[in-house]
Amino acid sequence: MKTLKQFTIYVLSLLVLSGCMNDNDDYDRYWIDIATVENPEDNSEFFFRLDDNTLMWTQESVFSSYKPANGQRIIANYSLLTDKRATGMYDYDVKLNDVYEVLTKGIFPLTPATKDSIGNDSIMISDEDIWIGSKYLNVEFYYQGYSKTHFINLVSDTSKTYTDNKIHLEFRHNANNDMAMQNRWGVVSFDLSSLENNLVDSVNLVIHVNLPNKAADTTFERTYHYNTAASGVKKKNLRNTFLYNRDAELE
Repeated sequence: MKTLKQFTIYVLSLLVLSGCMNDNDDYDRYWIDIATVENPEDNSEFFFRLDDNTLMWTQESVFSSYKPANGQRIIANYSLLTDKRATGMYDYDVKLNDVYEVLTKGIFPLTPATKDSIGNDSIMISDEDIWIGSKYLNVEFYYQGYSKTHFINLVSDTSKTYTDNKIHLEFRHNANNDMAMQNRWGVVSFDLSSLENNLVDSVNLVIHVNLPNKAADTTFERTYHYNTAASGVKKKNLRNTFLYNRDAELE
């Protein structure tokens, strides 16, 4: 996974976050949200859109050379500077204090040729760690690893049939035979737009996950609403993002 090494754990971020915990006024001044970058010209100043459709402009940034790709999902630590809603152009000018690039992928169609290489190693996910925001299925997860890149995918296996009229997808983890030496953390966003159907305004999903010490897959059910603005958005608390070990390599 592509992370920004210079963002690992900043003393500034720790001070900001610890200050936020102790001062209600400061707490309201610093926000941490998942968002999608809107930066078609690869500029160091760019928009990012929260999953509730709020549009932010990075008027200031601690990272002046950071130029994220258009469509990149990020977890942004930002401060509100100016309310721009009256202009009708966007919502706020912000200062970007820290950023974590979220692994951003589509749905992987499983074939006989890729069935073995896609892997199905166990991974730790709880019910609150899977949520839909905007057009993305977001998953926060934990695993054990050491030095190898781990592969994370959301798989569609058309060789399996179900009779519940729901779309079944599999969260797959390939540890690449890495040693289980350290606890790791990660988050991924999967683009669900390929599942949209003009005849309906939502689809029901069943996500299969191989959890540790389980005889069979655990399933999580979610509904993807795609014709209703901000429908299905869950404000997950992501404030601990910048305290975790972010050296984990994911693809």
